[in-house]
Amino acid sequence: MKKKIVLYNPRAVFYTMPLALLALGSRFDPAQYDVRIVDARVERDAHARLLEEIEGALCLGVTVLTGAPIRDALAASRAAKTKRPDLPIVWGGWHPSLFAEQCLQEPSVDVAVIGQGEETFAEIVARLGSGDSLNGVQGIVHRNSRAPNSNRQSPDDLRAEAPRPLLDLNHLPASNYDLIDIEKFFTVKKTRQFDYISSQGCRFRCTFCADPYVYKRGWYGLEPARMGQELERWWKKFHFADVGFQDETFFTNPQRVAAIANEFLKRDLHFTWMATMRADQGFRLDDALLNLSKRAGLRRVMIGVESGSQQMLDWMKKDIKLNQVFDSAEKCKRAGVGIIFNVIVGFPHEPPESITESLRVAKELRAMSPDFQVAFFYYKPYPGNEIADMLVRDGYQFPKTLDAWADFDYVGSSGPWVTREKFTLVERFKFYQRLAWNRASPLRVPLQQLARWRCENDVYAFPFEKKLVELLRQPIQLS
Repeated sequence: MKKKIVLYNPRAVFYTMPLALLALGSRFDPAQYDVRIVDARVERDAHARLLEEIEGALCLGVTVLTGAPIRDALAASRAAKTKRPDLPIVWGGWHPSLFAEQCLQEPSVDVAVIGQGEETFAEIVARLGSGDSLNGVQGIVHRNSRAPNSNRQSPDDLRAEAPRPLLDLNHLPASNYDLIDIEKFFTVKKTRQFDYISSQGCRFRCTFCADPYVYKRGWYGLEPARMGQELERWWKKFHFADVGFQDETFFTNPQRVAAIANEFLKRDLHFTWMATMRADQGFRLDDALLNLSKRAGLRRVMIGVESGSQQMLDWMKKDIKLNQVFDSAEKCKRAGVGIIFNVIVGFPHEPPESITESLRVAKELRAMSPDFQVAFFYYKPYPGNEIADMLVRDGYQFPKTLDAWADFDYVGSSGPWVTREKFTLVERFKFYQRLAWNRASPLRVPLQQLARWRCENDVYAFPFEKKLVELLRQPIQLS
């Protein structure tokens, strides 16, 4: 009889396919294991299905991001443990990688996986299946005792194993997308976009990011021939129109990018794709490679500008220059490739002129092409990096419990270093820059011209256009 493994993806505000769970589930031989993935973002009653699926399961694996997804991860894990007290529950993902011991303060969680999880989870499952201890499994924190009455709140009950080295992705099996209902994701995305990871890790040292802590600045990319073969298979089966490469730094190796583009052209794959690019990578990229990528379907890249102040960029060890941002933008404009530029404001000790410079750079970039967009985010400290460590030394306190972390909003709020005036300025600018440079219908041209005047002159008071646009967006009521 096959052994059942259940994997759960908590509710979240985005609809990227559950790539981490697909990677975990694909590690198991389907002749020996029955892997079930429950995704709360696309299931009508995810908890009911989860409780149904855990009947007879060997274990439950939950992937957990910091912030709001923790709330549903907790609810699902507690419900599963209530129904099946004997069921081992394993948490993995970004939050357990940073707060493994804190995760195990939760009675329903038995094991926390740190970092890359495919081999770690496979070894956990093998040990559980044979009834062996988890002692010695690299890359986990777990309980010394599995007795039901053990003191789960005691640090003495926990055992931290040695770290597991980062494994080359080419040594792992291909993800089996048949483990999920692809059409459900196309429906919630409102586009036939296929998500795929072609590389893992990041070699850079940005001090606001947790990636260097989790992956130790390691990076591995899939071989282009393997990528071409896998994507051709799934494209022929699922007929998607676009691929979103969910890599930290897709353009790390130019020769690999060229080989990937040639694979797509050789196989005559008719889909577009988007990927991440650092400004220094774009600066070094020659036009021939960018044009090759465009012919192979590249429609947009995402570039982290982070700040319009070179002083702030140097402070956060971004290791890029502003001229590299604009040079990358010029190259993409010539090649007909769109860009999303990400900007972060509201760092601790950020001088007011830094935000002013970020708005100025954003305006210049937006004015270059209607295919360029700028997304603004507010800095929120994520543990495992130099800025977070500095804040802790200065007295900043991170949440102490999982329930408190569930209320920690990384998406829709600003940090304590952003004054009300700065927040209002940035929010109004975000609205006007979209109106000013996005492609507009003839009816909106007057609004667009007014918005562009506002941005060019930094006049954001009395935002009556915002109310008007919101009114225009109201659905028409049919009698």
